[in-house]
Amino acid sequence: MATLRTALHNLASSFADSVLHAIRGASLEELLGEAGGGARRGPGRPRKSTAAPTASGTPRGRKSGRLPRRSAEQIAKALDQVIALVKSKKEGLRAEQIRAALRMQSKEMPRVLQEGLAKKKLKAKGRKRATTYFLG
Repeated sequence: MATLRTALHNLASSFADSVLHAIRGASLEELLGEAGGGARRGPGRPRKSTAAPTASGTPRGRKSGRLPRRSAEQIAKALDQVIALVKSKKEGLRAEQIRAALRMQSKEMPRVLQEGLAKKKLKAKGRKRATTYFLG
């Protein structure tokens, strides 16, 4: 048993000596390259996306965030579409029904509906999500 233990001890010490010799002979860049380069990030918030921006200025595949500024003509065109849709339904429509029928984003709707109410082209009955819009 003593010979096995001494043999293993000798092997382990010679291995450790050869590893230390290899490390001492290596350059700092070589050591950092083998250890991951020191660029490893710790826990916390991930880095910002580096996706290439689209023509609208937002990264590709991202649907959240602000809409690009719309002109008065674009809002008026959207309002005309809403009025035409509401005109076809006698019982009126809720904002989510209008949005689904016209395939608009939910962020686009408040401004268009607000314009319609201000110009008295639309009437509203109800509160919050239960608000139903009729022709004005």
